[in-house]
Amino acid sequence: MAQRFLGVPIDIHGGGTDLVFPHHDSEIAQAESATGQRPFVRHWFHTAMVRHQGEKMSKSLGNLVMVRELLDTSSPDGVRLYVAQHHYRQEWEHDAALLRHAEQLAHTWRAAVLLPSGPPTAAALEAETAHTAVATALEEDLQTPRAVAVLSQLAHRIQAAARERQNVAQAQRVLRHYGQILGLRLAAEGMAEHVRHGWDMHLARLH
Repeated sequence: MAQRFLGVPIDIHGGGTDLVFPHHDSEIAQAESATGQRPFVRHWFHTAMVRHQGEKMSKSLGNLVMVRELLDTSSPDGVRLYVAQHHYRQEWEHDAALLRHAEQLAHTWRAAVLLPSGPPTAAALEAETAHTAVATALEEDLQTPRAVAVLSQLAHRIQAAARERQNVAQAQRVLRHYGQILGLRLAAEGMAEHVRHGWDMHLARLH
């Protein structure tokens, strides 16, 4: 299936850290022996475990907290910021308080990109420093927590500058650009229908 739909070698293969051995080592041995393609995968991308109430969150333990459940009380942007505030290779504990904080951040970012900017002739809010800092953070092993912190500061600066009628258009473009890279919709409300349908299908397979 991988050869048919992705071609070989595969650029990125993801999975949890619990699959490094023996699952993925076995997959490498089988795939490279069967296809003669070495490497069969160029880059392996292993994410750390999420914990809940002190235990690893897993289907076998029955302690999964599904994204669909989080969307009952949080926006899609809030959930994405919640996840992005944790580095993908560091274990973390599900925390409802941190989720609420991420939802507040999402509202702050959304408000910042929707604010009317001052006239083009007004003093412009400097945003290049934030642009460079976020790009550097993402290039250094996807340091999304650092990127989120920089962009959150930028969102607050946009709000303050907009109140002073400064030109915040460029800063808004930077915030919107990196927000989109992180998967945020910002100006859109609610969950996209195709996402809802996908989760319905996934939940149906679990039962």
